[in-house]
Amino acid sequence: MTTMCIPVTGDGAIDPRWGKARRVAIAQADPETIRDWQEYEVSWDALHDTGTEGAHHARIARFIREHHVETVVAGHMGPGMQRMLHTMGVTVYLGASGPAKQGAAAAAGLDHDEATHRPPGTG
Repeated sequence: MTTMCIPVTGDGAIDPRWGKARRVAIAQADPETIRDWQEYEVSWDALHDTGTEGAHHARIARFIREHHVETVVAGHMGPGMQRMLHTMGVTVYLGASGPAKQGAAAAAGLDHDEATHRPPGTG
């Protein structure tokens, strides 16, 4: 079972914006099923430009820690955010699109050694 975070749109699709997502879901998932799915209004879209980049990254890091997130599934994120999550030990899958619950289940079934997206410059 993996705890993951995924940005979601109002119609249940993966929001292509991670750091500017309005809502995210926290899922408990394995390759066969989503055991728990809770959505949170995080308003990262509105908060993104209200302070420094570091303050925004810290806001996201707090959310990730508070919810014990092990994996992030997203369409896109910048290299700074990728580095931060990697430093936190969070596995990141990028290029996700389509229904959010399907994306979470698919990521839960991937081999982390082969599918982990590493930030630029980390090998």
